[in-house]
Parts: sequence; C-alpha cells; structure tokens
Amino acid sequence: MSGRLDVLSPVPVVLDRLPLRIDRDEVLRFLGYGKSRDVPTSDVLGLFDAGLDEGTRLMAPRVVYRAMAATASADRIDAGGEALHIPEIGRLWGTLAAVGAGICTVGAAIEERVRVLFDEREFPLAVMLDAVGSAAVESLAEHANDLFCQAGLGEGLKVTNRISPGYAGWDTAEQTALFRLCPGAPIGVTLNSACFMTPVKSISFLVGLGPEARVDHYFTQCRRCWMRECAYRRAPAVGSVSE
Repeated sequence: MSGRLDVLSPVPVVLDRLPLRIDRDEVLRFLGYGKSRDVPTSDVLGLFDAGLDEGTRLMAPRVVYRAMAATASADRIDAGGEALHIPEIGRLWGTLAAVGAGICTVGAAIEERVRVLFDEREFPLAVMLDAVGSAAVESLAEHANDLFCQAGLGEGLKVTNRISPGYAGWDTAEQTALFRLCPGAPIGVTLNSACFMTPVKSISFLVGLGPEARVDHYFTQCRRCWMRECAYRRAPAVGSVSE
C-alpha cells in the first residue's frame, strides 16, 4: 500500500500489495489441531511448508473499504441508509461517529489450485493449501483492522475491532446490506443469493469509528499490531499479522 489511508473516506478505497504473515498455528487450527494439545508430525510440518510456499505464490491480497456517518442504538447501527441489526452493538462499541465497511480477499487462485489437487487425488496437500488460504484471509482482515486503527489515530478517532455477518449473533442475511455499503466489485468479490462470497477466501466486516468509540471489547488489537513503537499502544505486542 502506498500513500495515506483516509479512514473516513466516503468513496471506496482499494488497498493492495499488502505484506502478510501466515501463522503456522492458525493454519493448523483450521485443520483441527489444538495449540496446547496436539503436536504436528514432521510429515504435517513438511506439508505446511509446501502449502505455505504455494499459497504465498498464489494469493493476491486486496481490500476495499468505505466509511459513512452512523448512529448506534442498543442492537442496531444505522448507516448509509441501511439498518444493521447486531446484538448488543451499542454496549460493545459505545458512541460512534461513523462506521467503516470493508471486504477483503486473497483471490481465487488458491481455491482453483485446491480443486486441481483434489482432482489429482493429492488430498493432503489440497487440504493443507485450503487451510493456508483460510489463514491468509483471516490475517488480511486483521491487518486491515490494524491499518484502520493506525489511520484513525492520526485523525483523533478510535477504531473498534471488526465484526462480520454470521458472528456474534449478526444475521448472515445482512451481508447484502454490507455489500450495498461497500461493494466488492472493485476487488472482484461477488455475493450470491445465499450470501456466499466468491472468491470463497474472502471476508466482509464492519468497524466502528469515533473519538468515544469503545475498542478491545473481545480482543486487544495492540497484541498483534505491527507498529511496535506506537505511542498509543495499550498492550505489549505478542505477534503480528504483517511481515
């Protein structure tokens, strides 16, 4: 990404060329491994290395983002002519000045390669590569959240943790409203009638913005933010979603 990000941009902004770090533990979690319980074998670690190499080569991380004025009540956010019904969002996010809607994707190449590997009966590598893709798009969404947090600081705004349709009681059907707020077309992401995105390795999300917005209501963002010298840091960094 080049240039300064305007966290209050009223028009869609596309971010690309974003460096990502794919966490091995996150990939293994998608495969069902418990971090403190299961120890991967050398064969699994070899598959991870192969999947990581291929996934890194294939993925094309992109984010589209747009902000708009908003108001929040107990279980609802009104923004851009849309009503988003999110349980307890007023308590979780507090007083908002705006919200930012975003969609991120690592592209279709990974899932296309996974299909080829399944057709070739290369099942272990196919499953590992699929998990790498899932971990990559999660890392991308977290990295975008970090970028918005840093951009907000420069404008005197706090930026909340992200939330996505299908989580925390937010009905997946409201994915359509989120896409109206921030269309996925600029980064090649579409939504079907069942509210599934294509490419599959994509995530849509919403963040709250405002001087009085509440942050860290379920996870301390600072613990995995790459800006280690940030004067506003609230907790020590224990990891990063950026290379």
